Amino acid sequence: MGEQIRLKASDGFELGAYLARPEGLGKGAIVVVQEIFGVNAHIREMCDRFAAAGYAACAPALFDRVEPGFESGYSPEDIARARQVMTKGDMATYIIDVAAARDALTGFSPVSITGFCLGGSVAFGAAARLDGFLCSIPFYGGRIAAMKDERPRCPVMMYFGTEDHSIPMSDVEVIRAAQPEAVIHVVEAQHGFMCDHRASYSPEVAARAWEETIGFLDRMTGNA
Repeated sequence: MGEQIRLKASDGFELGAYLARPEGLGKGAIVVVQEIFGVNAHIREMCDRFAAAGYAACAPALFDRVEPGFESGYSPEDIARARQVMTKGDMATYIIDVAAARDALTGFSPVSITGFCLGGSVAFGAAARLDGFLCSIPFYGGRIAAMKDERPRCPVMMYFGTEDHSIPMSDVEVIRAAQPEAVIHVVEAQHGFMCDHRASYSPEVAARAWEETIGFLDRMTGNA
């Protein structure tokens, strides 16, 4: 369903991305921000799912600035390598590259944003630092607590898992107190519960979160 494309960021840097288009005019568009594992099979599949639900989806390759074409699986060795690559990047350039993906989707407007793991944090940061997004839907973003005082420029709905050992519930409560207008779902699941490539995948929780996500997008775009 999707294809590899090239994006050009505002600072002139060119990066790869995966783009999945809906059939017909569609309902809108969404930027899908990767985990630390790159624009891998899971992220491409999420883009395809959004496209099947009527939303053009673009996943920018955020690590192209430090290791072009990087993607990995979820073995312990993969996780260690992905964490090494992640340390070379920074939120400022992630935001720039997300903006390039947003701009590439203007023909399918309105444009929303979602992200998983690292991408969840980026999706929140983009909502606070960029204009042009209809809404933001971050999943298990571990850096959101550090950005809790930033003001999103669009509605936000986020997800956290009670069994996520990388994001303590105390962080979630800090976010909830600082972001009273955000919709915050706390589900009984581990980190990465949306990814069916991971041992932490939770089918029932993921199915419910997916329905809620599409419902939220449909309401925001007037397609409910």
